[in-house]
Amino acid sequence: MSNMKDEIYDSLAKIVGEKYVSNREEELYFYSNDMGCLEPYKPSYVVLPKTVEEVQQIVKLANKYKIPVVPRGSGLSLTGLVRPLRGGIVIDLKRMNRILEVNEKCRYVIIEAGVTTGMLKGYLEKNYPHLKFSMPEAPPSATIVGNIVIHGQGRLAQQYGFNSDMVNGLEIVLPTGEICRIGSCSLSRYWFTRAPLPDLIGIFLGWLGTTGIITKLSIKLYPNKKLRDIEIFILDDEELVPPVISKVTFTEMAEDILIWGQPYPPIYRGFHHISIYITGDTEEELEFKRDIIFSSVNEYIKRKVGGFLALTPDFKSILTETPQSSATRVADVKRGGGFVYAGPIIPLEIYPELYRRLIRIAAKYETTWSIFGRIIGRGHAVMLGFIIPFNRADINDIQKVRKALYECDIAALDLGGIPWKPSIEIQKEILKRMDPAARSLLLKIKNMLDPNNICNPGNWEVT
Repeated sequence: MSNMKDEIYDSLAKIVGEKYVSNREEELYFYSNDMGCLEPYKPSYVVLPKTVEEVQQIVKLANKYKIPVVPRGSGLSLTGLVRPLRGGIVIDLKRMNRILEVNEKCRYVIIEAGVTTGMLKGYLEKNYPHLKFSMPEAPPSATIVGNIVIHGQGRLAQQYGFNSDMVNGLEIVLPTGEICRIGSCSLSRYWFTRAPLPDLIGIFLGWLGTTGIITKLSIKLYPNKKLRDIEIFILDDEELVPPVISKVTFTEMAEDILIWGQPYPPIYRGFHHISIYITGDTEEELEFKRDIIFSSVNEYIKRKVGGFLALTPDFKSILTETPQSSATRVADVKRGGGFVYAGPIIPLEIYPELYRRLIRIAAKYETTWSIFGRIIGRGHAVMLGFIIPFNRADINDIQKVRKALYECDIAALDLGGIPWKPSIEIQKEILKRMDPAARSLLLKIKNMLDPNNICNPGNWEVT
């Protein structure tokens, strides 16, 4: 066994260079978990490739020895999706961080897998300030591919859908080692669309790295308006949240719409805040959009069941920051160093009942909370985050939070929602409830693409 381990280590060193492979205990520990609260799983090796050809060689080596490979971006999922559940090789893609092309006329960008949201934001602000991408509410170190592969969301989700809906094309190293391009880039030098070809991109989005390793990505860019403003509408009855949001989305005037609430500080307690972001190139354009949005909810103001919050310029500047750095400060009210969240995708109409159930779960486990939701596609769905802070130094607190998160995800499933970034336990529950023919199809696709079951095994595992 030791000889085989030496052979694998030496082979990895030949592929990427001695500097970029490790089997040292302290580094294996770092890569054994993400920033969430789940138990760690230690890999045998960590490797940092620089090119798609190096990734290809690593995957071929893994097939030779039947050893798992787990692709990793920044490890920010919080639900353990990059934990090496069966050991093996963690492939850290951070060195693959080139922004390869911005097509200004066709409005897309081609990037490598290690490009972070902060890198692309800074690059566009410097070189193409009139263009932007749908930036998620995540630390700037989060990779764009990592966000895409789990169907993430961003500031443009209300207008254009999930960030994965904005993908034009992919370059992937398949589990057997072939390099494959999908979308228009499979036959054109332009990475501008996934239609009208047979759409294979879905085989690699939402699969949590079990069907291949994405090495390049093209996503759509959008006009970056000169001005951005926010208005906040407040309600104290959760039953009114769906109809109010329906009215606002029907105007098609908002760029982004968020729902949020929390018990601390006490000034927020008992209220549902609907943040409505508007953009424009002139103050007149903003005022036009603001007037239409105000008119859409005027009936609730007249009934005295809702109203707009007066915002100071300083408060507005905090709320219009991209991304909002204040979010993590609010979440860590225990000052314990950690927070996690259950994040179901839900139909807007179930928000009131799910909100009530989540609050009861928080009370059951005697924990504080905050809730955050982003409207997807003009109200077609809501990406909800029920955030629970915890103390990383308190194992009892960690175990309590794990149980609470599980119950939150089950509550969402029971009402018709679908947990986002599901943990292993919730993946099993989803597969158990899934249409049997769909479950069987997942298994067929996985077995066809990954006959040796080396790609992030343990996730989406159909038995």
